[in-house]
Amino acid sequence: MSKFPKLVLAAAALCLLAPGGLAAQKKSEAIQVAANVGAATKLNIGREATAEEIAGWDIDIRPDGHGLPVGKGTVKEGEPLYVERCAACHGEFGESAGRWPILAGGAKTLASHDPVKSVGSYWPYASTLLDYIRRAMPFGASQTLTNDELYAITAYVLFLNDIVTSEDFELTDKNFRTIKLPNEANFFDDDREHAEKAFWQKDPCMSNCVPGVAAVTGRARVIDVTPEPGQGPKVE
Repeated sequence: MSKFPKLVLAAAALCLLAPGGLAAQKKSEAIQVAANVGAATKLNIGREATAEEIAGWDIDIRPDGHGLPVGKGTVKEGEPLYVERCAACHGEFGESAGRWPILAGGAKTLASHDPVKSVGSYWPYASTLLDYIRRAMPFGASQTLTNDELYAITAYVLFLNDIVTSEDFELTDKNFRTIKLPNEANFFDDDREHAEKAFWQKDPCMSNCVPGVAAVTGRARVIDVTPEPGQGPKVE
């Protein structure tokens, strides 16, 4: 048995012997001692990751531009790359093929009964687009794009959404932070702790809380979830 497990057993025994409230204090102190020893003890399992190995996983890109790779690519360069590697799933113009995710379109549909959530109509940050393409696309061949290909395809998707309007526009790590998506202002931090604090009750109502009779205000068929009579799947 290693020294570390023995120390843990000793700490547990000390807690059992300590009287009353002293037991909790001794337990806390013993756990801290054990944790400190564990942190300093070499267990001879595996090895420390190298900087290169960590860099392979540390590829997230934040809205403020932190993590952007160095690169550049134009809309015109991105079009053939998109057609070759993306269009089979997402459609030639981002309209989606089959049931694959839509990338473009849907402007002013979010308040409707059939909202279309594309990069241009719904997404908050261009960094979400670049980050997702970088780590997960093309489907089945993720992380095979060069940095320049990544910027070029991203520029083309932005062009499909009219966020950039020139085929000659070049997206780079230097100007990326200037790209703003139309729906960014509608995303905000969860502030319920402050905005809804007036609704909090120490003893909330649990029965007969709302006067009147319950009424149906909407139906699933509005969003085509409920099939029309005779059109649903047959159940044996």
